Amino acid sequence: MGVPGTLLLRGMLAGVLAGILAVGFATLFGEPQIELAIGFESLMDHAAGHAPEPELVSRAVQRSAGLLTAGVACGAALGGIVALVFAFAYRRVGRFGPRALAALLALAGFIAVVLVPQLKYPANPPSIGEPETIGVRTALHFEMMLIAVAALVLAVLLGRRLLARFGGWNASLIAVLAFICIVASVQFVLPDVNEVPDGFPAVVLWRFRMASLGTQLVLWASIGVIFGVLAKHAFPGCTRPAD
Repeated sequence: MGVPGTLLLRGMLAGVLAGILAVGFATLFGEPQIELAIGFESLMDHAAGHAPEPELVSRAVQRSAGLLTAGVACGAALGGIVALVFAFAYRRVGRFGPRALAALLALAGFIAVVLVPQLKYPANPPSIGEPETIGVRTALHFEMMLIAVAALVLAVLLGRRLLARFGGWNASLIAVLAFICIVASVQFVLPDVNEVPDGFPAVVLWRFRMASLGTQLVLWASIGVIFGVLAKHAFPGCTRPAD
């Protein structure tokens, strides 16, 4: 198996391990807030005289096997994507060693795929949002994500183009400012979504969103660290100062 195939397998392995760590974080910090949100929803339904909807999958399964399966599958997919981008970017984007490049790719992925979209459309627990607007809210979130990824790619290309003229530090600053300007402009133009029901505990909403962001941070950071170590062994004799 060649280096790209080896990197893909190691990226998926790193993603699986990172997914398990992220599931542990979500179980500790996210699941309690979900239970509180579900309790609030049940209380509101009872007060309105609505019969509870039947569970297609029980909460016991959702917070155990379901959460673990989703975390591992998501981690493996993200790890594989990071590995493929790593294989393309290695020795093409700067003089970075395997560990440094893996960390930078994970950081870039977290910013573009998670942080920027959640700044505009943060994650919500159950009982928040109207069922009729789920499609619209999902489309807006993915639209923001795609724009952020495209803006990141454009910023990298801009930085490389300005490197010879302005130097590494200044070119990087210009690229970062360009990324921020594009993202801020798009977030200003896209519509807001405000569907928090009256009486929903603000502290539960805040803690859930922080837990959701923290889970993604654990996932991406773990992929960057674990894959960086595994990728370094795919290039024996690689001793780059940037590591």
